[in-house]
This record gives sequence, structure tokens and C-alpha cells, in this order.
Amino acid sequence: MADEAKQRSLLLESASRFPLPSGAKFSYGTAGFRSQGSMLASTVFRAGILAALRSLTTGSTVGLMITASHNPVADNGVKIADPDGGMMTQRWEPFADALANAPYPEHLLQLVIQFSKEENITIGGGQSAQILLGRDTRPSGEALLEAAKQGINAIIGAVAIDMGILTTPQLHWMVRSRNKGMKASEPDYFTQLSRSFKCLMDLVPKEKIKDRMDTKLVVDGANGVGGGKLEELKKMMTGLEIYVRNSGKKGEGILNERCGADYVQKEKVVPCGFGPDDVGIRCASFDGDADRLVYFSVLSQSSDSIDLVDGDKILALFAVFIKEQLSILNQKENELYKEFPARLGIVQTAYANGASTDYLKQLGLEVVFTPTGVKYLHKKALEYDIGIYFEANGHGTILFSENFISRLEAVNNELASGSAGSEHHKAALRLLAVSQLINQAVGDALSGLLLVEAVLQYMGWSIQRWSELYSDLPSRQLKVKVADRSAVVTANAETQVVKPLGLQEVIDAETAKYNRGRCFIRPSGTEDIIRVYAEASTQEAADGLAHSVAQHVDHFLGFCSPHQLA
Repeated sequence: MADEAKQRSLLLESASRFPLPSGAKFSYGTAGFRSQGSMLASTVFRAGILAALRSLTTGSTVGLMITASHNPVADNGVKIADPDGGMMTQRWEPFADALANAPYPEHLLQLVIQFSKEENITIGGGQSAQILLGRDTRPSGEALLEAAKQGINAIIGAVAIDMGILTTPQLHWMVRSRNKGMKASEPDYFTQLSRSFKCLMDLVPKEKIKDRMDTKLVVDGANGVGGGKLEELKKMMTGLEIYVRNSGKKGEGILNERCGADYVQKEKVVPCGFGPDDVGIRCASFDGDADRLVYFSVLSQSSDSIDLVDGDKILALFAVFIKEQLSILNQKENELYKEFPARLGIVQTAYANGASTDYLKQLGLEVVFTPTGVKYLHKKALEYDIGIYFEANGHGTILFSENFISRLEAVNNELASGSAGSEHHKAALRLLAVSQLINQAVGDALSGLLLVEAVLQYMGWSIQRWSELYSDLPSRQLKVKVADRSAVVTANAETQVVKPLGLQEVIDAETAKYNRGRCFIRPSGTEDIIRVYAEASTQEAADGLAHSVAQHVDHFLGFCSPHQLA
């Protein structure tokens, strides 16, 4: 009882130092909690409590990352990494919301006590908890890190370990590695990436090695944390000439302002620091916390237009490569041949360009859809031996099942002793190297970049050849303000409207009027808006389909005219 009294007192006293901002309301989503950095001290303090409870209930290390990713520099945010390095379980999100919005210390204390009883969490000592902390380079990060530490320290037995300034994927990787009993420091991360990249480069067929010009890569670091980390990583690598711009050095530029993956992907223009001298050169962009990656090439010296190679095409590149390695493993001419079954799954959302889906299906790949959001994509990808997911915005990764890796290691050992250096053996080595290079906890621009580069060298492809895999269908996104977004209920990965009755039939009728037409609507997760997405064979047709469907949505549910999404 004394320990419980001490815990109650500690929570009340700590919470009193972090009052809730007047009129503020916070909601935990895919990106955790996000707001102006100046508004977030109480939220991050409470996230520290949340992380400590999560560690207590799982008996494992969890992570807490302070970042606002691709958002402007004045913003900040906080999210929890679960023991597997993935996002915090959705089941805890309602408690996270309640905790963040508890108006007074007494309310917060009652919430923690009640939730701990429901989840059978012992608080007040007797159990230990470990939370790894990371932050990006935002000016507000240091003060918010202190708030997180105080939240963690408000739970008896919880220990905060500050891992320093990191990319978001680095923290997720560290949490996953530590819970697997593996080395989990930043140097370990860099070593694993550089070694697996070298392995893949060493396995590039000699006839496909291009001249040295093709090894040049210019990277836009979004003036965030990723540019500096890439500068560190490239010291450990050979085979690539990497030049980092917008690296976040003082005076170079502002975080995510007219640069970074989000800007390049949405605006489809040259970011700051790039220009006419870069025509034809392979270029890539990270976002502010380096969990998104897109490629581009500058098209002409007289305009700022680019040829964008987005997350859909990164997915296609990885899918082609992995499919080929699996095919080599299953070729029958090997004297040690044993069938090596592997289920490869490609996971997309309805926002993936229809041309990318068609291309993947034409390759004979299994393509499945989930609702929008990385948490849905990641969960679905876990169902396969190898699951690949990417959003067009450049966030995605490749997941390998434990069973698949153990089978692959057994095959590799067998081939190494009886058929070393054969094509089958090389294919097994490549797949093992990919599983080490790609960040299986979360989308990671650093590891994704190295895998793209290794695969392009293996294929002997320029960025232009890669971009020409397929041509995107023209698309248009609109939004319609409505009185109540919950009036729209969708099914089949948000591609079909179930309620209101009759709306889907109207959407189908409009879509049928257009060559290669496709259209769906979905409610926003945060505001009373219905989002409309349309594709067709021409931009004019895509615009027409989107506007006509938006008008029907307005007729069924709305009270004002739709306007275009940025």
C-alpha cells in the first residue's frame, strides 16, 4: 500500500507541472500526437506515462519518438514504438486520447489507476520498464524530451534511455533489435546497413555493372535529421558517389520548407538547392525525419519540372527484384534443387495509382488492398512470407517472416556447401542481404535508398528506365465539406460506399462514363470532410469524374461546394 500511495503522490505532483493548454484537444493517430511544438509539453509528458505503462504491460523495451516528420518546423509530435518496432497497438489509442486530454492531475491519476486495473498492470514498483527516447532536429525537441523523461519518471520502476538525435526509423529499429537480443546502437545500425549494401553490390552481375557516372546520386535531406545521418553512413560505404544537399547544417535552409519528400511528391517541382545543372542526374528526397523516400530527375534547364519516381514505383522496383530472386531459387536445373515455396504479397491502398496496380498484376503478383494508413498496410504485409508495401508518398518497407528467413538460411547453408557461387546460391544471398538492409520495423529512407541503389545496379537501369516501367494514370483529389463525416461508411478497403444507400450506385454510373475510370470516396479521419479520388485516361477526364462525384456527395450529404485538395 505504501508503494501505491507513493505512486499516486508522484503522478499527482508530476502532472501538476504540465497543465493542459486551454481549449486544446489531442488525438492519437497514425502519426501519434501532432500540434504546434509550443502546445505539446503536457501531451509529451503524458506520452511518457503511456510509454512506461506500455513497457510494463509487455515486459519489453518500447520507444518514444519526438518528431513531426514532414510538417513545418514550428510543429512537433510524439509517438510510441511497440516492442516489435512497429506502431503502438490501436487498442491503446482510446486510452492515449483520454490521457492526453485529462483536464486535471486528479483525472489523469484516476485514468491511470483504472486502466492499469483493466490491463492488469502492476504500478507502484515491483516491475521495471525501459523506454528508448529519440528526437529529430526541431528547436522544440529538447524541451519536449525533458517533458517525456518526467512522464516516464512519474511511473515507479520506469527508466528513460536517451538515444539522442535520430531519424524516426532508427529509433524503431533500435527498439526491435533490443527486444530481439541484438545489438541496437546507432553504430550497429550503420554497420548493418553498410555491410548488407556491400553484400548486394558484390553480387551485381559483372555484365550489368555500368560506368562510374551511374553511381552518382544527389540527395535532398529536407534540412532535417536524415541528411546528416546519410553523411555519416556514406563514410562506411563504397560503390556510390552520394552528394547531400539540404543537409540541415546551420544557415542552409529551413526544415521541410520547399524541400523534402512530401514537397517533391505533392508539388512535383525541383526542391531548393537543385537546378539546371542537375538535369538527367539521379536525385532523391527524404522527409524531415527520414521515414519517406522519393526519387526524381530534373527534366530541363528552363523549368522547375521533374520526373517523379514515387513510392508506387519504388514498390514496383522491389517487387520485380524479389520476384526474380525467388524465380532463380526455384529453377530446376540446379542439381541440389528442392522446391522453395514462398508467398510474396504486394499491399497497397486505394490511393495507389491504378497503372501501378495493373503493372504488378501483369507480372503475376498477388496484390491486396487495405484501408489508408501504414498501420493497416504493415499488418497485412505480415501475413506473407515476404510482404511489400509502399504508399505513393514514399513510406513503405519489406517484411520477411521468421519462418521464411529460417528456411532461406537453411537453403543458403546447403547451397554454400554443395553449390557455392551458383546462381541459386547468389539469389539466396541477395534475399538474405535484403532482409538485413531493409528496416523491417517501419519505412526508412536511409535503408530504402541503399536498396534502391543496389537494385538499380543489379538491373543495370538508369532512373529514366526505372521511371518508364509504367505511366501513371492522371488523377484528381477533391474534398467535400459535410455536416457529419460518419454518415459515410465504406467497405472493401475503402473502395465501396455502404452508407448512405444509393451513393455507390451513382459513383459507379459516373465512373462508367470514363475510359479507365476509377473513383472512390472516404471520410477524413480528423475533420468533417469526404475525400474524393478519381483516375481516368486523361487529366481532363479525371478532373471531370472527380467533380461530378463530388457534386453527388454534396447532394447526398453536404451543404457547400467542394474545393480542391492541395
